[in-house]
Amino acid sequence: MRADAWLLELNETAEAPSLAPPFLDQGVLDERERRRAAAFRRPADRVLYVAAHVALRTVLAGLLGERPADLEFTREPCPCCDAPHGRPALALPGPPLHFSLSHTRGRVLIATAPVPVGADVERRPEPAAVRELVAVLHPAERAEVGPDGDAAAFGRIWARKEAYLKGLGTGLGRAAHLDDLSTAATAPAGWSLYDLPCGPSHDAALALRASAALAEPPSVHRLSATAELIVP
Repeated sequence: MRADAWLLELNETAEAPSLAPPFLDQGVLDERERRRAAAFRRPADRVLYVAAHVALRTVLAGLLGERPADLEFTREPCPCCDAPHGRPALALPGPPLHFSLSHTRGRVLIATAPVPVGADVERRPEPAAVRELVAVLHPAERAEVGPDGDAAAFGRIWARKEAYLKGLGTGLGRAAHLDDLSTAATAPAGWSLYDLPCGPSHDAALALRASAALAEPPSVHRLSATAELIVP
């Protein structure tokens, strides 16, 4: 079994980041995605959303031998309430290809695996944000962040937590303090956690439903913002 991650780095300082035309082709998006894109007021937010969803469709289509525009998505039942707002999934027959999408200012992260997977990328928070959010963490996680609010430690833990909760399909519907995802902790039963390299200003993680760690860590493929989308 293998898991892969796909990282797209964007220029954070631009109001509307410069991207190669394939990343901005809304023709591959469905009607719901186009409506969502149009609803963003800030051009940079709209560009980030479009680039993330075009990249997701292109990566998945390349792995499946499909056309990006032909992919259809659905939602799995939520583990908390059984409503259809759990993990996003492909509406395709056959063996499932699980995926997870995350984006934040300056980064887009996609993960794929043959088992449920969660991915998260976060821009490292400012000290004020760390002080505000640290109280919601597990006690062991709070200890790792420390009394001075270590932003790097908090960012690493938060990316792990979001990745795991997205893999579960609950999102933040599951209280953040219930799981210890500090770097010294054992991963939750039936799951493996991996920190992913994504530059000094961001933190990223991948959570995989697998009882044993992978023989090799997930491969991270870098997508160029100024080149054609290529899926190895």
